[in-house]
Amino acid sequence: MATSVSAGLCSSFRGSWGTSISGEDCSMLAKAVPTQVRVGKPVRSQPMMKNVNEGKGLFAPAVVVTRNLIGKKRFNQFRGKAIALHSQVITEFCKAIGADGKLRQGLIRLAKKNGERLGFLA
Repeated sequence: MATSVSAGLCSSFRGSWGTSISGEDCSMLAKAVPTQVRVGKPVRSQPMMKNVNEGKGLFAPAVVVTRNLIGKKRFNQFRGKAIALHSQVITEFCKAIGADGKLRQGLIRLAKKNGERLGFLA
């Protein structure tokens, strides 16, 4: 079973199927083939919301166990209240020593970085 393929769209295929494209069939096929192909935008998967501090830090195991015991929703509420309370303590401290808002903001950022290192944000 030899196959011969000549160049171009109007070629003949002689193989086991015994069909060929010639004449009017070839011109109809050439008209039916689109000259441009549209390619849609690639589908991007949704980014995973993942905690990069998972398992890092001294207190991370205790934080993960607590989150698993009480549930994510209650844990996030509790953590939010704790962070708000700590920010209030920092604000009151800055008022007591007469520090400006820029220093207070820097102290709150420092507290967040320390919390990440210790594993409180795991």
